[in-house]
Amino acid sequence: QVQPVESGGGSVQAGGSLRLSCVAPGYTYIDGHWMSWFSQAPGKEREGIASISATGGTIYRDFVKGRFTISQDKAKNTLYLQMNTLKPEDTAMYYCAAGGMHLSPATYNYWGQGTQVTVSS
Repeated sequence: QVQPVESGGGSVQAGGSLRLSCVAPGYTYIDGHWMSWFSQAPGKEREGIASISATGGTIYRDFVKGRFTISQDKAKNTLYLQMNTLKPEDTAMYYCAAGGMHLSPATYNYWGQGTQVTVSS
């Protein structure tokens, strides 16, 4: 059973940066499978924001392009999300997910418990 564990969330002021990490012990990188970051703000649905394939291809939602960067270290089974120029509307719980397709949450079997990001104005 793969259980991703996120870390790196916190409280920052607008314009600041955070780097989220997600360790997924036991996860096997398979061509065609992706790892992703999702966010969920209070009262809203969970939405995908950035995804990376086993071969390094990336997908971003428009509202994070140019500000967030997703990366992975396969040797460490670790996924990262570098978040720059943070905005108050980025405030949400951020979840790591593994083994799915692109930014479609229904396709992911493995989910972390989430890490909270709070951005103040």
